[in-house]
Amino acid sequence: MSASVRLDLKIWQVYASAGLSPFFEFFMTDYPFVPSDVALYRRMVSDTSTGDMLDQQTWDDLLLADYSAELARETSIFGQQELHRRLYADDDVSASSARVRALLADDAARKKLQTATQDLRRADREISETLFGEPLSAAPHWVPLLAWLPVAFLMSAVAALATGWPLLWVVALVLWLSLCAIQVRYHEAVQEWACVLNTVQQMLRAQSLLAWEDAGQAGKLNRRLSRSLLASMPGFSDYADWLFLKNVRHYFHSRDTVRDNLGFLRSSFERIATLDADLALARHLSQTPRYCWAEQGDEVMLNQVVHPLLAGAAPLTVGMAQQGLFISGQNGIGKSTLLRAVGLNLITARAFGFCYASHAVTPLLPVYASMQNEDALGSGESFYMAELRRGKELLEQAARRPAIFIIDEIFRGTNYLESVSAAAAVLHTLAQQGRVLVASHHVVLASLLSDCLRPWRLSREGDYWQLTPGVLLDTNGLTLLTERGFDPAITTKAVGFARRVGATLSGPASVSAGADEVDQRA
Repeated sequence: MSASVRLDLKIWQVYASAGLSPFFEFFMTDYPFVPSDVALYRRMVSDTSTGDMLDQQTWDDLLLADYSAELARETSIFGQQELHRRLYADDDVSASSARVRALLADDAARKKLQTATQDLRRADREISETLFGEPLSAAPHWVPLLAWLPVAFLMSAVAALATGWPLLWVVALVLWLSLCAIQVRYHEAVQEWACVLNTVQQMLRAQSLLAWEDAGQAGKLNRRLSRSLLASMPGFSDYADWLFLKNVRHYFHSRDTVRDNLGFLRSSFERIATLDADLALARHLSQTPRYCWAEQGDEVMLNQVVHPLLAGAAPLTVGMAQQGLFISGQNGIGKSTLLRAVGLNLITARAFGFCYASHAVTPLLPVYASMQNEDALGSGESFYMAELRRGKELLEQAARRPAIFIIDEIFRGTNYLESVSAAAAVLHTLAQQGRVLVASHHVVLASLLSDCLRPWRLSREGDYWQLTPGVLLDTNGLTLLTERGFDPAITTKAVGFARRVGATLSGPASVSAGADEVDQRA
């Protein structure tokens, strides 16, 4: 990101000492933006050659949409888009962390800045596509004639009234129809552009309130983009638009003004978005009971880590050096929650510089998850096919650069033998090219992957999770049948079938037959 984005903390202090109290302190309702609007800024400015630090399925699997919504409370579209961009980007977070820490340390300055920028929350259009997308086209060469068209109409109408000549009435009618046609032709474009321009001007007004070196320039540009006071008056504006084409002329004039000042407006957007995102993070952390500033290192060490979206979440200490981890645990113990907590904290450490833990050391690596593969009936993709597609995507990501892979129950959509075999092959390859944190009920994977994944079992002691070396031995899948209301006879019958299956699979004949089958497939 350019140096213009880096906000000077001294500027904040100058503004705070000025004691500004904007008159627009009133009840605010944040305009609801759809996720595609929030993501537009990142898509406009991201470097597609290097790729993002996470992908859409990771976003969904780790519930980052819910987390982003929590961060974006009382935040304008500018701040929402910047927060979204940081979650995906590979930025140096040292400067942004310093700014957020300074805001946390100065409540008065933070509140004054929030007051100065709160009017941005009324913006109902995103403008990153306008500023960072395809350049605006220049106004057509005939636009200057629009100022003379109303004059010609009025002159012809007056002459027709004075002389009564039919030809002049025809000329006046043709000119009037031309005015109407132009108004109809550009009506929707004018209305849409007015919303975009309103957001641009809100951004410039906020900038002019801040003690930045270019606040005066922002104020001047804002005035150039505004319509005249007379043309904005209710009632008169309708006559001015339909008779004198004031709205259409302003549409082309303001678009040219934006195009001519695009560099300044882009810089303004970046600085306002950065400030609003920093304020959102400082506001969020000021209300967060457990967080720490992460240290950068090769290992992963999260002491007393929690998930920020879970009230009263049990803390857990997780460590992962060069080897990855294989997590086993009873049903319902919280393995998926653990994976999401670790994944989310790794992402916040990279994107924002902090974790929801008492102490954290993390590497600045991309994070990719596979936790919620589902049948895609619309595309005809089965559950197993979805798992295969995701497994291939993870292998492709691993081939590009080292990453951390968060995986929950890989390859569940096929039989046990094929599931374990395919999972072992994919996990072993991922572990050789990155780091893997996987949870699975297939404890046999622990022995197959012992050279690259350390086995740990998850248990709960009171209000705390606990990870201990080894694999789960005491399963509870069949016990839960009775606990969930199944007849005890069903549980007894299930245990009997389990013993028969175990005896069958452990018999010499079945073992040799299974080996022959595998050999034939190979």
